[in-house]
Amino acid sequence: MTDELLRFTRNQNGNVLLLTMDRPEKLNAMDRTWFRELREIMQETGVGDDVRAIVLTGSGRAFSAGGDIDMFHDLAGDVQKVRPHLKLVYEAFNSVERCAVPVIAAVNGLAYGGGTELALACDVVLAGESARFAFKEPHVGLMPGYGIVRGPEVMGRHWTRYLALSGRTIDAQRAVRAGLVQEVHSDEALLAEAMGLAGEIAANSPLSAQVGKSFINRDAVGGFAESTEATALLFGSDEHRAAVEEFRRARGR
Repeated sequence: MTDELLRFTRNQNGNVLLLTMDRPEKLNAMDRTWFRELREIMQETGVGDDVRAIVLTGSGRAFSAGGDIDMFHDLAGDVQKVRPHLKLVYEAFNSVERCAVPVIAAVNGLAYGGGTELALACDVVLAGESARFAFKEPHVGLMPGYGIVRGPEVMGRHWTRYLALSGRTIDAQRAVRAGLVQEVHSDEALLAEAMGLAGEIAANSPLSAQVGKSFINRDAVGGFAESTEATALLFGSDEHRAAVEEFRRARGR
């Protein structure tokens, strides 16, 4: 495992892994290295070790602001380059679903774009009172490729359409009503609550947790090929290129 962008520690019992996205200066934005690291960690954790649950959170004031806009700039207009990148993205999110142990998201602050998609991939989602969720992809001429596949299963079609088509932001309480979040806690108590829940899960039979998770997620495979192609074509659009350039200009890049 590597820990360049994802820092990990264990609880006192050693059976819960706390995985912290550690790029606070960029609001834990996701780039290619981040996706590779997440996939590697999720594939290895719980296999041949004594970890029984994972808590995933972000450092600083964001869970994750989503895809790195500089990476979008590099990909814009090149559909051939986008397809393998999207495959990596979906593999990374899917590795959370396929991880051998339950993964609990402790969403602190902003969870935009890929941040909300990552929450969808987790088995349980706890949020701080300051948490905010949104699919921001429509604002840059894209759609949330993973989110539109997994969102209807987690939140239902209406909530997925509402978020994916508007780009609007919802707070933690509305995310509970949407079915995305299971518990809301004060920002100060969030991590302790998530670690406590993970500890409860870790104290149960590891085999029952593994089999139960895999059975619940047994059909979580379809739709990504079509989403990959549709999203790749959007990356090649003039609207997307123009939106990315405007976003970068607004931030002095």
